[in-house]
Order: sequence, then structure tokens, then C-alpha cells
Amino acid sequence: MTTTRAGGVSAPPFDSFNLGDHVGDDPAAVSANRRRLAKAIGADAVVWMNQVHGDRVVTVTAPPESGAAVDNADALVTTTPGLALAVVTADCVPVLMADARAGVIAAAHAGRVGAQLGVVVRTLEAMLAGGAHIQDVSVLLGPAVSGRNYEVPAEMADEVEAALPGSRTTTGRGTPGLDLRAGIARQLKDLGVRAVDVDPRCTVDDRTLFSHRRDAPTGRLASLVWMESSRR
Repeated sequence: MTTTRAGGVSAPPFDSFNLGDHVGDDPAAVSANRRRLAKAIGADAVVWMNQVHGDRVVTVTAPPESGAAVDNADALVTTTPGLALAVVTADCVPVLMADARAGVIAAAHAGRVGAQLGVVVRTLEAMLAGGAHIQDVSVLLGPAVSGRNYEVPAEMADEVEAALPGSRTTTGRGTPGLDLRAGIARQLKDLGVRAVDVDPRCTVDDRTLFSHRRDAPTGRLASLVWMESSRR
């Protein structure tokens, strides 16, 4: 699932359901929004990350002590039911992955740099190491900036395309651009993942969503994946 801007307590320009704790919002408001989210989804706990646009994947079995975020990470993997994995974005690609049969799930933050470094590949590798099977993995690529709105220099587009084939595109203005979701979807299918779904929403176009490119400073959406706890 992915949240929207609505339903929280943050004041403008973070109005109102900002879930990012690194964007300048009142920490008390962010904490209140995160508590509200955890209660709404009914998970035993939500695990957050301090994302750094890298490719480090962390496997977790329980929430960190005192509710702290997992530091220096851009992907989480777990086999623990009831543990919700969260990724925060405002244009980057949230990647939610699951092998329901094996009971392995993952959430990854794939911005331009992380996607180019291979964070999605690293996450899939960690899932397989945890018992997942490639033919049973399903993936959802959440709301993100679309290719028609993601203008970059031609050299950058070529560089990302070399690392992530299928991502170079042309924007609505006819300039070089990137469609990271297209590149990630192709990457996953080339690796043998059969079920890859893409949320069609563009964060820049859809004003119910946060977009750093459109509104900076602004808040962050959260995309989450979890397995139902046996205690429920």
C-alpha cells in the first residue's frame, strides 16, 4: 500500500500526512503521523529506514529498539509476520516485493542513484537467500515521477540507461528523460520475475501525492508491505 498526502497532522508545506522525518517537518507531527499509520494498518510494528540513495539491504527479524530507524539502508527484507516494512518517497520508486508462498517480503527505495547501483537486484538476492523462489516473487512499483516529467541531461540519461536498460526516454517537452519504473520492470523480468505490476500514478502530476520535483520543500509518502501476523 501507499499513503497519500491526506489524513495527517503536519502543517504546510508538509500537509498533512507527511511520513518523512528528514524534510524539516515538526518531529512531533511526523511521529503522530507514523503512529496513526501503524494503527490504521494493524501491523505489529513498522520498520523505517534512514535512506541514503545506496544499495545496502538489511534483513530484519524484529523492529529496532526504541523504534529507531534502520540506519544507512535503502532496502529491508523480512520473514517475520506482522512486521511492516516501509519506504518513504516523493518521486523515487518504492519497490514492494513478496514471495507469499515462502513468506519473504521486501521494500526498497529506488531513486536514480540506487536504481543505477542495483538496489533492486541486491534486494532480490537477499530475498532468495532468505528462502524466496524467483518464480514466486511478485513486485509492485509504486507511484513515482513518470518519464514525461523526469528531465535530465542527455549524458545522465545515457549513463543510467547503460546500467538500467529501458530507463532512457523522452519527456513531454521532447527532452532527454528517465523512466526508472520502466527500467526496473525490465530488469526484474530479465532476472526471471514473472509478476511485475506498476502503479500508473505520477507523483508530479497527481497532487494528492507528495512530489519533491514539483513542490520542494514537501513531505514524503510511505509505501509498505507486510504479512499478516498469526496473533491476529
